[in-house]
Amino acid sequence: MSAVIIDGKQMAQDIRAELAEQIKKLDYIPGLAVILVGNDEASLIYDRNKKKAAESVGINCTIYHLPEETSQEEVLEKIRTLNNDKNTHGIIVQMPLPSHLNSEEIINAVSYTKDVDGFGVYNIGLLHSNLQGAIIAATPQGVLYVLEKSLGDLSGLNAVIIGRSQIVGRPLASLLINKSCTVTVAHSKTKNLKNITSRADIVVAACGVAEMVKKDWIKPGAMVIDVGINRREGKLCGDVDFDEVKEVAGYITPVPGGVGPMTVAMLMKNTYIASLNQLKKA
Repeated sequence: MSAVIIDGKQMAQDIRAELAEQIKKLDYIPGLAVILVGNDEASLIYDRNKKKAAESVGINCTIYHLPEETSQEEVLEKIRTLNNDKNTHGIIVQMPLPSHLNSEEIINAVSYTKDVDGFGVYNIGLLHSNLQGAIIAATPQGVLYVLEKSLGDLSGLNAVIIGRSQIVGRPLASLLINKSCTVTVAHSKTKNLKNITSRADIVVAACGVAEMVKKDWIKPGAMVIDVGINRREGKLCGDVDFDEVKEVAGYITPVPGGVGPMTVAMLMKNTYIASLNQLKKA
């Protein structure tokens, strides 16, 4: 038995193609602003990818690259300006921020209507409460898309998420609960983790430990989603030992080429939806 390998690049391409057609029909150009403070190499690469993806679907993306020493008030002032700019429909503050900045205050300074990362407390609250109108964080939204595209109806399935971050684990748990899954959120303090994952229909690894999830952790035929991005011996790898696990899983996402492209595609989709919502309120 060998798993079906999910092609995240192709799924993301399909989403972007559909999005480009929808944006062509608008009488305005959706605008996305990315605030980058400092010179973190991974962030610079990620933001260039965002800009490229935005332009491919017809979104105007502007990157505001601020110096490392930019103060808290200067960042907040830039956000206030963008919040009031009618041509800016989505705002992303690239993480991580330099250590002298208060990330929580900065994230929550972004208007909830333009918070296309879905990291602000307002959108998180809507999601956790299963209320309409939430802008959902891009990576969990991408994971849900992959799951539903592959498995269809998720109700009644047993899902284990390894990782409890506000960026992936917690919002994904809410999404899956809202889809009537039975959800276990595991983390570094979880005991007998292998016993828990080996009973799951869905395993999502988002713990940041290279190739931690092994073949004997997985129930035969289970769906395995790898959100991790690690570097080992100069090569990118995920939190799942791909070569081992693909021999027992039913479906598996690779790293790279799995969840990563979906995250960027969902950011573009969030920007488009945010622009429509702002137009309705105008």
